[in-house]
Amino acid sequence: MKNNKVKKNKNIEKKKGRFLRGVVVSDKMDKTIVVLVNRYKEHPKYGKRYKISKKYKAHDEKNQYEKGDKVIIQECPPVSKDKKWKAKS
Repeated sequence: MKNNKVKKNKNIEKKKGRFLRGVVVSDKMDKTIVVLVNRYKEHPKYGKRYKISKKYKAHDEKNQYEKGDKVIIQECPPVSKDKKWKAKS
């Protein structure tokens, strides 16, 4: 009888979290931007598509993004009470 040991891969990547794309609507706070993310949803009964908008606060370490910039934000561990996202690009 063989000794079947499960080998663990040391190079397993951690879960990276979700990515969202949006537009910066405010950069007045220090190291924080507010990103507006739009998505479309279809009504379950009638089939009409409608737009849903939501604002997310994202961490911007270098204060490099300005109002109107298109950015991608990534989910991360909480930086503060409201900030659970960081600016990626």
